[in-house]
Amino acid sequence: MSDSGDGVPDRTSRDEAPQFVLPLVVRIEKAAPPARTDALETAARAVLVMLSDERSVGEGEWARAMRDWQDARIRKVVRRARGAEWRRASALPGLTVLGEGPTTDTAATAEVRVFPPVPLDGWPKELAKLQVSGTELADAEAPPAPDPALPVLWFSPDLDMSAGKAMAQAGHGAQLAWWELSETERKAWREAGFPLAVRTADARRWRELTAGGLPVVRDAGFTEIAPGSCTVVADHPALRS
Repeated sequence: MSDSGDGVPDRTSRDEAPQFVLPLVVRIEKAAPPARTDALETAARAVLVMLSDERSVGEGEWARAMRDWQDARIRKVVRRARGAEWRRASALPGLTVLGEGPTTDTAATAEVRVFPPVPLDGWPKELAKLQVSGTELADAEAPPAPDPALPVLWFSPDLDMSAGKAMAQAGHGAQLAWWELSETERKAWREAGFPLAVRTADARRWRELTAGGLPVVRDAGFTEIAPGSCTVVADHPALRS
């Protein structure tokens, strides 16, 4: 699974700043992995929970790390863990977010733990040992059309991404939406538990979304896809014209 950086590859002052990464770990047990959409939606909510936590703002214990991270490229890395690996990761300071639940008898409820940002080359040993690649997730069936009242993170129909890459992109789309909202809108979303959906747009819908003025994730091209690729549009009701 892989990282996500925002923007196009042209160097800016954000590239000159010390680089940090937001670590996310998804629990994937061999016998019952989570469904892909549940994992993507849970990763997006995990990023929002971290952004809004009282320890991440003001004089909170994670606030400095959060500011340093957001002053540079907004990188996220998703790794996987199971069994003892998951228990060790869960013992580190962070937040665990649960998904909506299994869609089949063999799928587990998604669990994602998000940690305060760390330097790009300064991962805690418990997380540095975890695998980044080699695991895929799938949905047993196509998810239903999203509730029109929900925020939706729409994925491009033209790009193939691993589960980890897609989780990072979903998190980044949620973060762009969060940045665009007013304090009142943020409070309402947080108090509702950050409801959202992740779906893949069809070609026609994707063209409309990318031309509609909504926040668009343009990947920096660190992994898997070409620099500048539009991956996700954050379609929050409060941002719709």
